[in-house]
Amino acid sequence: MRPAVGALAPSGVAVAAVSGAAVAVAHIVPAATWLPRFRAVCFPRLAGLGRPGHVALTFDDGPDPDSTPHFLDALDRLGVRATFFVLGESAVRFPELTRDIAERGHELAVHGWTHSRPWLPAPGRDLRETARAVHALHEITGRRPTWYRPPYGILTGGRWAAARRLGLRPVLWTAWGRDWTADATAASVRATVHADLRGGGTILLHDSDRASSPDCWHAALGALPGLITGCRDAGWQVGPLREHGIARDDGPDVPDAEAARPRQHTPATGRPAPHPTRPPHPAHHHPHSTP
Repeated sequence: MRPAVGALAPSGVAVAAVSGAAVAVAHIVPAATWLPRFRAVCFPRLAGLGRPGHVALTFDDGPDPDSTPHFLDALDRLGVRATFFVLGESAVRFPELTRDIAERGHELAVHGWTHSRPWLPAPGRDLRETARAVHALHEITGRRPTWYRPPYGILTGGRWAAARRLGLRPVLWTAWGRDWTADATAASVRATVHADLRGGGTILLHDSDRASSPDCWHAALGALPGLITGCRDAGWQVGPLREHGIARDDGPDVPDAEAARPRQHTPATGRPAPHPTRPPHPAHHHPHSTP
C-alpha cells in the first residue's frame, strides 16, 4: 500500500533540517580559527608561525594606486620585502601596479576576488571567485600564488575547500595593527602590533582603505619604520611568507569541517573539501576591518 503523503511529511522535514544543519556546520566550523589564541595554539601554521628568527610582513586589500605605491617606496627605503594579499578585482583593474609589486621583489598572494562577507554557504561561488583571482595573478605576473587569506580572516568551509582544491596555503596572522580604524595612528599601530608580536610571527597591515576607514592607510605607512626597527633590534629578520619557514605538508592546518558533518541523512552533494585570512571584524570590520 502506498503511504499517504501526509505521513511522510514529518520525516521529510527532519531530513531537511538535519541536512541544513550539516551544511551550516561545515560552513562555519573552520571559521573558529579567526580566534587568535585558538589558532595560535591549535593551528600554528595557519596562524603564520614560522622560524623563530624571522617575522613575516603582510599587507591586505590592495593594490590601490592611491596608497600602495607609498608602501612600495617605504619598503624599498627600509630594504624589506613583504607579501601582499591582493583582491583579484583590483589586480585586474590595476595590472601595472600589480606587476610593479612583484617586480620590486615582493610576493603576491590571494585575498579573494572582492572583499565579500561570507554570511551564507556558497562553496561554488567561493571556488569560482578564488580560482578567478589565482588566474588573474598568474596572467599578470607569470607566477602562480602560493598563499591565501580570506577577507576578514573568516575561513569558512567553502573557502577552505576552494583554497585546498586550488593548491593555495591559507595563512592568517599572529599580530595586527588595527590600522583599519578611523582613530588609528602610527603610534597606535606600532603599539598594537608589538603587543602580540614574537619571533616567528606574522604581521597583518593594510596598504589600502577600500574596505576600511578613509585614509587610515596613513597610520600603517607611518608605523612601518618603527616596526621594522623594533624587529631588527629584537634580532628578527623581516620578510615575506616565502622566507618564513612555514613548510608545506599533506595535512590541513585547520579544523576539519567534514568531520563535523552529521553522518546520518547527509545529502550526497559532495565533500566541501574543507581547508581553510576574520569574522566580521569587531569594531569596523573584521578584526581588521579588512584583513
